[in-house]
Amino acid sequence: MVREGEVAPDDGTLVAVLPACGRSGNVGAGRWAHEYARKTGLLYSTVHVANAVVDMYCKCGDVESAREVFKEMRQRSVVSWNAMISGYSLNGHGVEGIELFQEMRMHGVEPNAVTLLGVLGCCAHAGAVDAGREIFQSILSEHGIEPAIEHYGCMVDLLGRSGLLEDAHTLIQGIPMKPNAVIWGALLSACGAHAGLGIAEVALKELIDLEPWNSGNYVLLANLYAETGRWEEAGELRRLMRRMSVNKDPGQSVIEEPVFQLTSAHQ
Repeated sequence: MVREGEVAPDDGTLVAVLPACGRSGNVGAGRWAHEYARKTGLLYSTVHVANAVVDMYCKCGDVESAREVFKEMRQRSVVSWNAMISGYSLNGHGVEGIELFQEMRMHGVEPNAVTLLGVLGCCAHAGAVDAGREIFQSILSEHGIEPAIEHYGCMVDLLGRSGLLEDAHTLIQGIPMKPNAVIWGALLSACGAHAGLGIAEVALKELIDLEPWNSGNYVLLANLYAETGRWEEAGELRRLMRRMSVNKDPGQSVIEEPVFQLTSAHQ
């Protein structure tokens, strides 16, 4: 589009292409779009372009570049804060995400459901159990938002990562909606990290009902059996996979190759 020069990309073009760069992890194309937005004055003239740039960098794992764009924004919407907080969560920068959430509140910006989901993820990465409990309790009581299944999933992940497997299991049992595979998968993963064999068996039973084709669930429990010396159970689980025709998915990798450059008309 830029090369042909008949129609110049506008803010709508950028907010369409930047998420595509983020989803594909193509940071090279994303940097090109960022530079184009900067040179054409679109970066800070419309807040949604800067939001898209922040989100793209976070999804590509370049948190530092995202933070620089966020700091330079002349105006911010709740989406701006959400993009950065969720980006911290996505990349494991839990403490920074919690601090940014606190800064957001000091600026008088009211969080929404996405904000609270992002900061709960940050609490999970930081191991901030008390802060996570407090934020989770405030979702309905302070912000008037009904917690969604994703918020419960973040709390299960937080409790599980901290080794509070019984608390996580109790929370699942009290969820007002039917727990999905993500909820039980988070609990199963936590059991693998903290040798919670009894709860792991409960989680796997639920997961087999929800997604019997997912080999990762069987492998997690089989490895846990092996680590605790229960070789017969580990072997039986492998045999169960064969009987149910569950195959382990092969690994995949992606290599980024293209290099993007601005045409001379926009340099």
